[in-house]
Amino acid sequence: MIITFLGTGDSMGTPRVYCECEVCEEARETGINRRLRSSLLLEDEGELPLLLDCGPDWREQMEKAGLRGVGRALLTHAHFDHIVGLPEWADACRWTEAPATIHAPREVTGDVLSRFPWLDRQFRFEANDEGTAYGGWRIAPWRVNHGKNGYSYAYRFDHAERGVSWAYCSDSIDLTEGQKAPLAGLSLLVLGTSFAEEPYPMDTRSVYDMKEGLALAEETRPGSVVFTHLSHDVDLRRSYGHPDHVTIAHTGLRLTI
Repeated sequence: MIITFLGTGDSMGTPRVYCECEVCEEARETGINRRLRSSLLLEDEGELPLLLDCGPDWREQMEKAGLRGVGRALLTHAHFDHIVGLPEWADACRWTEAPATIHAPREVTGDVLSRFPWLDRQFRFEANDEGTAYGGWRIAPWRVNHGKNGYSYAYRFDHAERGVSWAYCSDSIDLTEGQKAPLAGLSLLVLGTSFAEEPYPMDTRSVYDMKEGLALAEETRPGSVVFTHLSHDVDLRRSYGHPDHVTIAHTGLRLTI
């Protein structure tokens, strides 16, 4: 599977319109830290590309990737930065007469359709609470704490023939032991960490910081870790002293697993 990071930003993206910090100013000038909202493009041999989340930067992400369409997607939860590209994508489906399939847990689909009740004209919504398949991969969602923002879903991908597993957990914090269990035995963990170290009380927060992400990785011991869902606190120009198996994602990063 080829994993492409179409976006690596938090809900505000970088630069933030109101902000003149060093990271936002650099993002405006040279773009090293420019971040669209978090989304992945997944590709496996013999399969159509699979989008993971569809935020407000969907059009720009498709253009940057040279894509004129995509036929399937997974959704993690129904927050603005993960679903608000769906109406634009649906309009593209209408113009091209090519409906797409959205795989999501039932409660996520319910939240999406409560906001955009017309989307089922262009999308086939398929519940994936019990898992779904993508080529030889088995994809299973599980509910995770999203702190003050409620809940999200993470996804685990298992390929039995290749003996490879990886997980995408973009919006989570303070996972319970049960929620950590699917993180065991991973070759790769893609984890949301909005700040290097967030100084605010846990009950006011919604996503791990990188210090906490390192602790989670030390506990669950994946082969490699990629941090995403990054705020303007994270500067790609500096070194954070992470172990060699830990990487900070940048737009366009491609991994093969």
